[in-house]
Amino acid sequence: MSFEIALSGINAINTSLDTISNNIANSGTFGFKASRANFSSMYAGTQPTGAQIGSLTQSISVGGGVLTTGRGMDATIQGRGFFVTKDSAGAMLYTRVGIFSTDKNGVLVDASGRKVQGYPMVPGSTTLGAFGDITVPTGQVPAQASTQIKYVGNLSADWSVPTVTPFSPADPQSYNSSMVSVVYDSLGTQHTITQYFVKSATPGQVDVRYTVDGGADAPLTSLTFGPTGQLTSAASVAMPPIVLMPTAQDLNITLNYTGTTQFAGDSTTTVNSTDGFASGTLTGVELAKDGSVVAQYSNGQKQSVGKVALATFPNEGALTAVNDTSWTTSVDSGNALYFTPGTGMTGELTVGAIEQSNVDLTSELVSLMSSQRNYQANTKVISTENQMMQSLMQAI
Repeated sequence: MSFEIALSGINAINTSLDTISNNIANSGTFGFKASRANFSSMYAGTQPTGAQIGSLTQSISVGGGVLTTGRGMDATIQGRGFFVTKDSAGAMLYTRVGIFSTDKNGVLVDASGRKVQGYPMVPGSTTLGAFGDITVPTGQVPAQASTQIKYVGNLSADWSVPTVTPFSPADPQSYNSSMVSVVYDSLGTQHTITQYFVKSATPGQVDVRYTVDGGADAPLTSLTFGPTGQLTSAASVAMPPIVLMPTAQDLNITLNYTGTTQFAGDSTTTVNSTDGFASGTLTGVELAKDGSVVAQYSNGQKQSVGKVALATFPNEGALTAVNDTSWTTSVDSGNALYFTPGTGMTGELTVGAIEQSNVDLTSELVSLMSSQRNYQANTKVISTENQMMQSLMQAI
């Protein structure tokens, strides 16, 4: 009987050694989660029959170190959750390794070439589509015509009324200040709108004139300010349509002067911005901490084209480990629950970083030495039993 008990101990230790050696081998594997072999006793009725490995415990909830890469398509999960991927057979696999790229068709894939699952988005919209593959548009992004110019500044109360009249864009002495804004038509062609600010003889009033692409000037509006220097006239002014036919659609621009003041001192400009942009081509893709897949274009625009999904499980410790540092569901793990990063029970993403293995090499080496001693002890039992049997046979 002692032979079988010692043999069961050796077999259990061999299984434990397999687990320890696998942990050590994967100490440099991104996203790897260490396992522990749990010994349990065996009995036949009340008679002890040895030891066995009763279960394997995965330390999935223990995070690994974070390696900063600076790459915009690398991400680590701060907290719970798994990235969701789909292999060529259509099976869902879950991983903590956030190394992503796009394939030749613009589909978001992980380092193993599996399709990353999430929620596609129509560029320019915040509405999430149906759960599935995320594709980054690879074509030309169309131009968008400008509709607004936002100007915020201080039109100095110290200005003097220009002595040169009438107003002329070519004569700086006929106005007090000017500001050039760049707008885009429906074809993405740039146009310049120049505003000229002229101090009026009427107290607290500044007249605004404008030109388009250096053409003829025209009056735009009169801005009036109260005794505290705040704007009292209408803040939004619609310009007359800018006719560009037959090359492009007419431009309809609204100027917004909200926040503009008239205080003494220097004349300053704090905001001079326009919407609209020229057409552009895809230059890169990066992730955001909320899981957004952001496409970058040559015209300087950025558009969210989807959000990656994260999965959690009722019992994540019961997930079944498979190749490529991934897991699949089991009967005991329960079904996956899908969220976007930072919602539900999932953590946000840290972009430009990868989660490292959570293996503690020091602990594994100590366990390795302990297993060695246990192995020696069990072999000693077999050796002693063998000697006793030999002595018995000689006595007979």
